Amino acid sequence: MRATAAVLRAFNEPLALQEFDVPRLAPGQVLVAVEAAGVCGSDVHMWRGLDPRTPLPIILGHEGIGRVVEVAGERRDVAGDRLAAEARVLWERGVSCGECHYCAVLGEPSLCPHRWAYGIHRPCTAPPHLNGGYATHIVLDARTPLFPVADDEDVAALVAASCSGATAAHGFDLCPVGVGDVAVILGPGPLGAFSAAMARQSGAAEVVVIGGTGPRLDHCLRLGATVAINRNATDAARRLEQVHDLTHGRGADVVIEASGSIAAAQEALDLVRPGGAVSLVGFGAPAGPMSLSPFEAVARRGVRVQGVWVSDARHTARALALVRRQPEAFAALVTHRLPLAGATEALEAVATREAMKAVLVPESA
Repeated sequence: MRATAAVLRAFNEPLALQEFDVPRLAPGQVLVAVEAAGVCGSDVHMWRGLDPRTPLPIILGHEGIGRVVEVAGERRDVAGDRLAAEARVLWERGVSCGECHYCAVLGEPSLCPHRWAYGIHRPCTAPPHLNGGYATHIVLDARTPLFPVADDEDVAALVAASCSGATAAHGFDLCPVGVGDVAVILGPGPLGAFSAAMARQSGAAEVVVIGGTGPRLDHCLRLGATVAINRNATDAARRLEQVHDLTHGRGADVVIEASGSIAAAQEALDLVRPGGAVSLVGFGAPAGPMSLSPFEAVARRGVRVQGVWVSDARHTARALALVRRQPEAFAALVTHRLPLAGATEALEAVATREAMKAVLVPESA
């Protein structure tokens, strides 16, 4: 049996279609025919050579849903159902060891030093070769949590729950938004859109989204944001004034930096109230140093600055539940659905922000 994948062989170059032999499965592995592969901003970072984790050549793609083709032994999904051929699943993007201090003692598998992710850490020269989602087939490790997906669900709408949605949920775990709070989100991409929906679901009285792309801001409003501020039509002083108007001069209870921008992270410190929290969920690749006055900006004001790194299965479960409550609104985020041969086009659309969310739909689906 043969599989086809879009392979990144050189940074900033078009991805090339390549055929692979589907290997014999090791115990516990699952062969899945990919039905949808999300194109993430992190994929753009890797394509451009900005992520130091990227080995070459590699099959990108850490967000995916597909149908089981073969299972080596007995496997069950997170609902406890036995996997069989034709079962439709979404797979957890990262695989942790389950045995280290972070996994076993702290219950924080996202910090596992042995954690690796599909489409990020392993080149296609390493067995089982089909290590990323930009392909007709992927081989999933025996330790990968698998989430059942119904036949009538829109896989393109669901697929981002495994990355943008799960990362947003992790941020809410670490910096909860309470009933009546004011949350500010910097960055209206998929991560910001999920954050807006989660903040509203958590009971926030006001959810303010700041960004520079009108259609993206509109998507966030449909998902739960109450106020959208276009940063290209305002300056930082005006944005601070607007947040203070909503909070009786205090500032936001939680500010979520969801763009990976140093300037936005610094602005977040101005927008948060004394005793509030700044959640840094947007940094998926190195972005350079940040200027910070620890006494004035953090210590004197009692502000908590929380780093958020990736996610684990409990966060994916929360993100899936959120999408299933608003399937049409999340489906509207998917502005580009392209075949596998359009992988480079999809990356370009995400890089230029022409796409809110791009999803590859391999021809085999």
